[in-house]
Amino acid sequence: MERALREILGANNFTEVTPIVSKMMKAIKGKGNKTTELKFCVALENEGLFGWRIQEKLIGNPDIYFPSYKIAIFLDGCFWHGCPRCGHIPKTNSLYWQAKIENNKIRDSKKTLALKEQGYFVIRFWEHALHENLENCIKIVKDVIEDRLSNLIYQDWEC
Repeated sequence: MERALREILGANNFTEVTPIVSKMMKAIKGKGNKTTELKFCVALENEGLFGWRIQEKLIGNPDIYFPSYKIAIFLDGCFWHGCPRCGHIPKTNSLYWQAKIENNKIRDSKKTLALKEQGYFVIRFWEHALHENLENCIKIVKDVIEDRLSNLIYQDWEC
């Protein structure tokens, strides 16, 4: 990733970054938003939806994965994934952040396409949608599961 950004940005070493900001940025670890993930998992269980796994080793590392239905769910942070509604580019080092977020969006698209080509159903929720209307997000998951289940039953019946 860093090499790809260097190719886009050239020799810009971001010399204007203060040591304090540099130290802060180095401390950020990309391990996902655990509180959002936990809240989503609790909501799934409250709706009686079980059989999912978290952080499954699958293309793109979906946040939630239903192996029985081949459903991959991504809980995308608005900043990191470039939400058109509330994502933004920081004013400091804007070239870097613009390239970084654009690369994330391209990677997300490629991973989604690769999963779909392998027969997975991919759902992506923006962070703001989870905070504003979690019930609707869970309803979407429920509807997709019911649809996948009815298609499986129908296919089994046809055989």
